[in-house]
This record gives sequence, structure tokens and C-alpha cells, in this order.
Amino acid sequence: MAVTVVAIVRVRNLFAVAMLGGIYSLLAASMFVALDAVDVAFTEAAVGAGISTVLFLGTLAVTSQQEKLPAHSQIIPLFVCAVTGAALIYGSLDMARFGDPKAPIHHHVAPLYLEESQGATSVPNVVTSVLASYRGYDTLGEVTVIFTAGIGVILLLGSWRRGRRKKEDEEA
Repeated sequence: MAVTVVAIVRVRNLFAVAMLGGIYSLLAASMFVALDAVDVAFTEAAVGAGISTVLFLGTLAVTSQQEKLPAHSQIIPLFVCAVTGAALIYGSLDMARFGDPKAPIHHHVAPLYLEESQGATSVPNVVTSVLASYRGYDTLGEVTVIFTAGIGVILLLGSWRRGRRKKEDEEA
């Protein structure tokens, strides 16, 4: 994943960047599967590797294929990224160790879900019962956000084409 990120930063061809972004999302989905977070992996594969890549390619169809060189210094963006990364690392120092059975998550709602989900939802799979019943509104919200973003992109691309057609009609 780190090699993919370095390649994304170094490449100037935007088509290659879009493809590398899809590869990164696919690698992230594979990592989530290895961590037994199949529901998150499915979402990452569908949104990150699927929809996002298609939207990037659609945007590239109406813009330039090459990144323009920046006219300003890159020190300030580098500084902002370094400070943000340091803040994220600092915030993660308080987290429980990976796989720690004494972590708070294993003593709060997880036992409740494991013990009562089949009786409360009549679904034999705990993950499915959590996603479909307990987190149904979250999933509906995620779908709504993705749908709204897709409609927004379609409207933006459509208005760009209408403006281009008007200019072509005026020139003719």
C-alpha cells in the first residue's frame, strides 16, 4: 500500500493516478478481509475501487490528462500534511492494542450482540444481524451519501457539457 501511495504522489499522468487509486482501494479491501472486517472490505471495494474509480475516469474524460505543475511552493502543503499525520499518530497512541481481549469494545456491546442478536433479529449470522438490524440506519445513510454524490457529479458534468454546447453554437 505504501508503494502505491508513493507512486500516486510521483506520477503526473492522471489516468495512472486514477488506476493507482483503485489499486490502493483494492489493497485496502484485502487488508480489511485479512483483519476479519468483511463488511468494511465489501464497502471499500464497492466505493473505493468501484464507484470512485469510475467517477475519477468520468472526470478525466472532460478534463486534462496531465497534472499541471504547481506555481507555488510545496512547503506549506507538506507542512500541513506532516502536522495532520503527527496529530493522527498522537491520537492513535491511546488506542488498545490490536487483538487485546481486555479492550473496552470486547466488554461493552460485543457480548450483547453475540448473546442476543439471533433471538432479537431471527438472523443466524451475527455480522448480518448487526448490519441489517442494529446498523440499518447507518447503512441507509451511507447509501444516501453515495447516491447524492453520484447525482452531484452527474449534474456537474452535465452542466459543463451544456456550457460547452452553448459556446459551440455561438461560434457556429
